[in-house]
Amino acid sequence: MTPGIEYALGAMLLFGLGDLVYKRGAAAGAQPHHFLMVQSWVFTPTVALYGLATRSLEFSAASVQWGALAGVFVLVGFYNFAHSLRTGSISINAPVFRLSFVLTAALAVLLLGEPLTRYKVAGIALALAAVWLLLGAPAPGDAAGRRESRSSLARVLIATATVGVGNFIYKLGLQAGADPASMITAQGVVVITLATAFVGAVDRRIGPSRAALRYAPRAAVVLAFAFAFMVEGMKRAEASVVVPIAQMGFVVTALLGFLFLRESFTARKGVGLAAALAALASLAYA
Repeated sequence: MTPGIEYALGAMLLFGLGDLVYKRGAAAGAQPHHFLMVQSWVFTPTVALYGLATRSLEFSAASVQWGALAGVFVLVGFYNFAHSLRTGSISINAPVFRLSFVLTAALAVLLLGEPLTRYKVAGIALALAAVWLLLGAPAPGDAAGRRESRSSLARVLIATATVGVGNFIYKLGLQAGADPASMITAQGVVVITLATAFVGAVDRRIGPSRAALRYAPRAAVVLAFAFAFMVEGMKRAEASVVVPIAQMGFVVTALLGFLFLRESFTARKGVGLAAALAALASLAYA
């Protein structure tokens, strides 16, 4: 098994749990900009404490530069993902959002020269098939429902593209000598600044909603470790292997959505989850 896969698997589980918390927050009425702001308040100290505990919080020019750049892309991505969940299904939007790994893997192969093995090709193809199968739910039949569905899909596609680029930036930072914890902490500082300023500009005050205060800290802690594990894995292995595995947290999210949010489970979605597991096995041995 490829070195660093244990970090990728841990990130996969945590990303899946984080997406579920996002959905719970959206269902409770948390505004996306409030959610991201509160999340950033907790996310950054959590990552910094992780770095201190592992004695890996060593800032450098590379950490600050690449972490700040990643922060911009991650903020745009997660804001749009949170917004998409206000009207979208978690078992649909989470798989689409996590397709960001396709863009990250493609950039790593094309720009960094990472090898494209048959296991990677098979794993990515199976993951794409899994997402297509999980997207088998029919769209709402009425005109208002179709508009909401299109708006939600547009949001999640923007989120997918920006997070895919952001994950690639992590690899560039690592190659430049950045430490994972330091780079993600620098990212968090940028997100805190931008997210808080955005709330202040929109609301004319800094007053997060009760729903955001309830759910965003939970998402922050889970995602702090998810990002840390993913980037630690990327430090030890190829981005075109680690990122696809980490981003397959949609399997966890979809399962939890079926079990706890009472979202419909069909034979097609069952086949999709099976394809996702096969993709995971192929990527693990890539």
